[in-house]
Amino acid sequence: MRHTLVALVEDKPGVLNRVASLFRRRAFNIESLTVGHTEQPGLSRMTIVVDGDDIAIERLTAYLYKLVNVVHVEDLTHVPAVTRDLAMIKVAAPPETRTQVMQVVDVYRARIVDVTSQSLIIEVTGDEEKIESFVEVLRPLGILEMVRTGLLAMSRGGAPLYPPPNGNGNGHHHAAASAD
Repeated sequence: MRHTLVALVEDKPGVLNRVASLFRRRAFNIESLTVGHTEQPGLSRMTIVVDGDDIAIERLTAYLYKLVNVVHVEDLTHVPAVTRDLAMIKVAAPPETRTQVMQVVDVYRARIVDVTSQSLIIEVTGDEEKIESFVEVLRPLGILEMVRTGLLAMSRGGAPLYPPPNGNGNGHHHAAASAD
């Protein structure tokens, strides 16, 4: 089963490498990995999509907490969450197919972000299924290049995923977060 893990980590050199190495050592293939700054200075948020059963993911989460720069880890797989992926797709768009491409862009509520005489770059945001569907519709029209951000996820509701920083960065937030 695919799991979506979110890890709050200290924004320090080498943290990404240590997290990725942990997954490699435990023989987990990372399907998607997205990292970015949070609203809290000095902290970054990793969204990691990985395949595994619930018990294996629980163990993996425990191993993540042993990494010194990991502050909090949450598995969003079984909680209501909003997920998004962003793709930029360069499509062949000569005059004879440009109208057709633009109609597809409108249907998917995507945006054209660059135009040349023979191509368009399209930006599309949505869940993975929307992105996959969009790519399949564009494929026959001639995809020249594509890049995707990877999955971002955030739990629904008013409560933050993790408590405000007050621990020492080695997993002590875990007990407070699981008391919910």
